Amino acid sequence: MQTPDGSWLTALVDGVVGLMDLIGAPGAGIAIALENLFPPLPSEAILPMAGLAAARGSFTLVEALAWTTAGSVVGAFALYALGAWLGLDRLRRIARRAPLLQVDDVDRTVAWFGRHGGKAVFFGRMLPIFRSLISIPAGVVRMPLWRFGLLTLAGSLIWNSVFVLSGYFLGAQWHIVEEYAGILQYVVIGVAGAALVWFTVARVRQLRGRAVDQGPA
Repeated sequence: MQTPDGSWLTALVDGVVGLMDLIGAPGAGIAIALENLFPPLPSEAILPMAGLAAARGSFTLVEALAWTTAGSVVGAFALYALGAWLGLDRLRRIARRAPLLQVDDVDRTVAWFGRHGGKAVFFGRMLPIFRSLISIPAGVVRMPLWRFGLLTLAGSLIWNSVFVLSGYFLGAQWHIVEEYAGILQYVVIGVAGAALVWFTVARVRQLRGRAVDQGPA
């Protein structure tokens, strides 16, 4: 694997490889569970290492897929629990105190998730950053555990398989797949950033309009 010497990514990959060397496929599962809890950790770098280890005979391909997917599910349930702990009432209280948020924003988001939550959880597992964060609103609305678990399992298995198999079949050339995943990540970040800017501008205009309509006290 070619990464800049001394970079944090090099240290991360070395740590994951060391963990897999120490305890086998469960090490890959632990690494992916942590990746779910800390989205900046790139699954695009961790998963191919599991595939590469399987290709070298450290464990089987089935074990690599099973343990990494199990890690994804465990990490997702941890964030689901965080969302359940936050709960709707606590989020509403936070919205009342936040400068640009309103209680209606929370209610509309919850209503949208109630209609489209299944698709959001499934497809969200295949989007960088959102693949972790999507578990929190699922916990807030208390999506049935069996449904959340099955959707997370299915979406994670697809995502994980792409990168584990890239490491297994491409070996040191797995970066070919990582480059496309990097483009997808930039697109997701760009869209999320644009949506945040649009929301901020629209809300500031709305608040100014209300102030003008109310006039001086």
